[in-house]
Amino acid sequence: MGFAKLYEMKHFLYSILLFSSSVIFSQTKVEKSKKDLTAESGKNSSSQSSSSNNSLSTPASEERNSLFLELTGYVLFGVFKYGIVGDYKNEEHLDTNLTDYPFYDKRTGNYGNYKAVDTNSVNKDYRLDIENKFLFSKSNLYGNHLNVKIRPFHYFYLQTDYHQLFEKNLMTASTDKLSLFYFNLGYDRIRFNNFNLGWTIGASYVGNEVKKAGFSVGVHSETFFSKKYSFLASAKWSSVNGQAVNSYELEGKYHIKKCFVTLGFEHLKIASPTYNFIAFGGGIYLN
Repeated sequence: MGFAKLYEMKHFLYSILLFSSSVIFSQTKVEKSKKDLTAESGKNSSSQSSSSNNSLSTPASEERNSLFLELTGYVLFGVFKYGIVGDYKNEEHLDTNLTDYPFYDKRTGNYGNYKAVDTNSVNKDYRLDIENKFLFSKSNLYGNHLNVKIRPFHYFYLQTDYHQLFEKNLMTASTDKLSLFYFNLGYDRIRFNNFNLGWTIGASYVGNEVKKAGFSVGVHSETFFSKKYSFLASAKWSSVNGQAVNSYELEGKYHIKKCFVTLGFEHLKIASPTYNFIAFGGGIYLN
């Protein structure tokens, strides 16, 4: 009788262990990302210590504070003008113009020399870049990445990235979905004939059950080689509901007139889970 009870207890514990493990492993990475992003944001209620004593300041300290703020203003202005925007009076590369499409003359990238003779092909004030890539990680995790870049003129551009992720839940036989968007204003700080580098600023948004947005910043660069090849690298950092939502891209392109094919790698961090994808696809330049 004692052996039978012991056997029943072992069987009961085994069933509990099996059930709990199935619950744990039934949660996909996509579901984990959504769960993290919808969790209560742990806002640390900062204890507001009485600041009345700190508000009392002497004239000497006020003068030092004023001088510090003034110097800080000069530094920030210098960083913004020369580091982020550029000196248009002394940097000739900032006067290059947007091309019809990369390698229109078999050697020039996104921006052409402003002294070029063939002005009809160089002096473009508008271009629409469209790229779509299929993302593959493994048989149960894949996605798609659509990138649309509107260049109303050669100084700034508007960029939208749309990631749609799919993950098959092997335990429930269902498919979990997650949509990630970036809406950014972009600027190329360096505009050489064969190289451009710049930054983006804007917002990110996670759809589906999350429906939350956050602030986004990023950097990007593209290098153009001979024989119609180019290499692109970009990174976007964002925070949604206190969780990191980041995107990193490395890709090579082969250009065929106004079209191109691409092969590369994408890394996404959406809350605590991370995703690694092989990306391949293509795109077109319209103007």
